[in-house]
Amino acid sequence: MEGKMLRGRTYEEVCRNFKWQIPKYYNIGVDVCDKWANDKNRVALIYANPHGQDREYTFRELKKISNRLANALKAHGIGREDRVGILLSQRPETLISHISVYKLGAIAVQLLTLFGPDAIEYRLQDSAAKALITDKENLSKIWEIKEHLPALKLMIAIDTDKEEGVMDFWQSVKKGSPDFRPVKTKPDDPALIIYTSGTTGQPKGTLHGHRILLGILPGFEFYHNLFPQEDDLMWTPLDWAYIGGSYDALFPTLHHGVPMLAYRPRKFDAEEAFFMMAKHGVRNLMAVPTVLRMMMHAVKHPRDRYDMRLRSITAGGETLGEELCDWSREHLGVEINEQYGQTECDLVVGYCSEIMTIVPGAIGKTVPGHVVEIIDEDGKIAKHDDIGEIAVKGPDPVMFLEYWRNPGATLEKYTGAWLRTGDYGRKDKNGNLWFSGRQDDIIESGGFRIGPGEVEDCLMKHAAVALVGVIGVPDPIRGEIVKAFILPKEGVRPDEALEESIRDHVKTKLEAHAYPREVVFLEKMPQTNTGKILKNELRRMHEKGLNL
Repeated sequence: MEGKMLRGRTYEEVCRNFKWQIPKYYNIGVDVCDKWANDKNRVALIYANPHGQDREYTFRELKKISNRLANALKAHGIGREDRVGILLSQRPETLISHISVYKLGAIAVQLLTLFGPDAIEYRLQDSAAKALITDKENLSKIWEIKEHLPALKLMIAIDTDKEEGVMDFWQSVKKGSPDFRPVKTKPDDPALIIYTSGTTGQPKGTLHGHRILLGILPGFEFYHNLFPQEDDLMWTPLDWAYIGGSYDALFPTLHHGVPMLAYRPRKFDAEEAFFMMAKHGVRNLMAVPTVLRMMMHAVKHPRDRYDMRLRSITAGGETLGEELCDWSREHLGVEINEQYGQTECDLVVGYCSEIMTIVPGAIGKTVPGHVVEIIDEDGKIAKHDDIGEIAVKGPDPVMFLEYWRNPGATLEKYTGAWLRTGDYGRKDKNGNLWFSGRQDDIIESGGFRIGPGEVEDCLMKHAAVALVGVIGVPDPIRGEIVKAFILPKEGVRPDEALEESIRDHVKTKLEAHAYPREVVFLEKMPQTNTGKILKNELRRMHEKGLNL
């Protein structure tokens, strides 16, 4: 057994019935694909491509295709614990690549197609990725940085037009054998690296073992009201390169042998999202509050226009707000189950409206199987309603193995057995957790976690920038937006053209969603005697609408 499905009629009963069951050997690729392949008609993926055409993939098809790709990768020297970058959007080749890498015992490095060359270069360089799987559209970014990636020996791309130095994805698949014996991996063997946004400096690579999926399952089943139920069908508008899209939606769904809808347009369209959910009979939705707010504002009475069949909605990463929860309850007929976690230790707090009453404003109760408390600076559990740091007790299957090649940062993440989240809150006498703020300066904007340190590093490379401080400021739709305070270099005169140039610099070099939507030029940057930028002073300036 790989883990128990949640069962019970009350929260207390579900917690009481739960027990971790982690096998001696476990491989994500086998779990989400091969174990279901004996049923030749069982559908795993429904792909709605950008041209409006639908294509179903069965588990049996995915097993054969992923075996072929695994053989192709193996033939080109990719083996156990080699890092393989996957720079693809929400499409079948993304899933096939992941399954193949896991079967090989290699390590997948998830990369957003929104990343610019600088962001991609850092992640591939830091992980020393030996191979990269991408598409024609993103190859231009790779060629721009290829000389700085000495470890990258193999590039595979979709629709390459026989580009020199690049293997075509589907041609490689055709040449590989459909028979492949997956590497026998243990739950603690490394499986993937997801880079987190840091507040200072560059992102850290969060290394997870194959057990991450087993650790996430209780939370996934909890948030989706005791998933799976009859006729369940999952969709998320989140990119699969995020942990929210892949491990909070895609892989847990396939673990249960339930089909997943793959559909993600270049630009989110609320009307089209409602249409696609109605067309395919989506029952389970994983989103972020920004997306749900966009849907709420675009279509006030969706059930009057669309045949909606939603059974569960879960969202996290931002404050939901009473208006959004009321709208979902009234116009979708579904309570939004809030979720809480982080890349290092995901899906550990939240609600399951099937078995418990949601308390407005709280982020939820501890998910069955985990131990989550509020602790003080010494690692002692705080009293009810006392503010402290949200912490998760280990060992726990969902916890990361380490920060990639960064033992110092890994050590700092823990106090004894407690993994410190860096988030502050309190726990009331009924076990509900309440979020009060972040220890760091991570910016939560439209479901994206943006590290101000990375944005600052990017902006410091702009020819006109002498100093920069980046903060998150409140926004009614996105939750927060990026605001940059910039001290121009001597002789540079700020104007609208420079402001636009600064925005474009971040859009093209780092990430499209991380650009500063507000830019303020300063004559003097608030700093300490040692030169550290005073972020609190920048926040005070924003609140009062002041410039220096």
